[in-house]
Amino acid sequence: MEESLLLPKYGEERRSNTSILTWSSFFEEVKTLGCIAGPMVAVVLSQYLLQVISMMMVGHLGELALSSTAIAISLSGVTGFSLFLGMASALETLCGQAYGAEQYQKLGLQTYTAIFSLNLVCLPLSLIWIYMEKLLIFMGQDPVISREAGKFTIWLLPALFAYATLQPLIRYFQTQSLVIPMLISSCATLLFHIPLCWLLVFKSGLNNLGGALAISISYWVNVILLALYMKFSDACSKTRVPISVEIFHGIGEFFRFAIPSAIMICLEWWSFELLILLSGLLPNPALETSVLSVCLQTISTLYAIPYGFGAAASTRVSNELGAGNPQGARIATFAAMFLAVAETSIARGTGWQHIGAYINLGAFYLCGIPVAATLAFWVQLRGRGLWIGIQVGAFVQTMMLSLVTSCTNWEKQASKARERIFEGRPQQANGLCDKAESNEF
Repeated sequence: MEESLLLPKYGEERRSNTSILTWSSFFEEVKTLGCIAGPMVAVVLSQYLLQVISMMMVGHLGELALSSTAIAISLSGVTGFSLFLGMASALETLCGQAYGAEQYQKLGLQTYTAIFSLNLVCLPLSLIWIYMEKLLIFMGQDPVISREAGKFTIWLLPALFAYATLQPLIRYFQTQSLVIPMLISSCATLLFHIPLCWLLVFKSGLNNLGGALAISISYWVNVILLALYMKFSDACSKTRVPISVEIFHGIGEFFRFAIPSAIMICLEWWSFELLILLSGLLPNPALETSVLSVCLQTISTLYAIPYGFGAAASTRVSNELGAGNPQGARIATFAAMFLAVAETSIARGTGWQHIGAYINLGAFYLCGIPVAATLAFWVQLRGRGLWIGIQVGAFVQTMMLSLVTSCTNWEKQASKARERIFEGRPQQANGLCDKAESNEF
């Protein structure tokens, strides 16, 4: 029997006892998600605080240091960090579904492929960072602020390569629900970063450039800690594979998911960073940029909470789809929505990155940013107008993603996941489905 005929039958057989087991399965899934999401919130928050702490310490050096650092971090996020965060999200589909299908060796190879691919992308991006000063002046920013921001970005270059390596490693651990090692390494890195940043900013004579160097060093410390755990821990023995030429075979598949993933994540991230650039065009740009950047950094820190729940949801959804369990994916989705507004990461687990990209494009760039610009420059609300506009875009995004989620055919998504994982190996795919049917809950 063809695999495409198995899933609908599988789904129909399950519907008969769904009403009996729904609530017990739902609350069990809530418990599972909570065990993953709690540490993931701390992981995301501790990693994000590296930049926040550097900006806070640099802020004590004066208005120019703070505004230039804010612009530099904003542009480095737009042209580097957000891109890698989005591209690495492809592994939430590829590695998550491979792990659910018990294709452990494939998970390790996909991680190495992602690390190689993202470091390759670092090379052209480095040129953009080197010429950041000229780019900012071309965009109409203040020349003095642009010069200081350009210097900061150059000192941040080592962090670009570290981030390109760190994000695939995070997805490697996340998709296996190995959140405790990430929690320990991230918290240890944060504790290391605080005194390091203080020394480099206030005692080394580097001033604001010390903040950039501290971020770079701390990211590499986190990479080294995770790599050592991956290399020597028994928990990674099933997915640990030797580096070989096979990593090149998966580059095409990785980029097929990575590009729409990057677009989806970047469109949302860029909309927030664009506010900082727009604030540089307002009267008294140093003050406006400093105030708005602090507000955005604060709200982005709070965003770590739903993002952590989203990471947990993405892991559970992708694992269940890879295992050929559409009902499990459905329950994981509703449990995640019960815990937090995590619709975007639902999109990552199923491989809907292209849909998320279209929604973010419409919500933020056709709605939120035009509203922000109108309120800031025409209605003369300035920074408040920019803030109101981006919140309008976020609301529209939430409504559209909720609608898409409610209309999902989970049996079809599970079928697609197995076809992708076992492409060219139909016997293994059928065996997996038989196994899934025998493990109904």
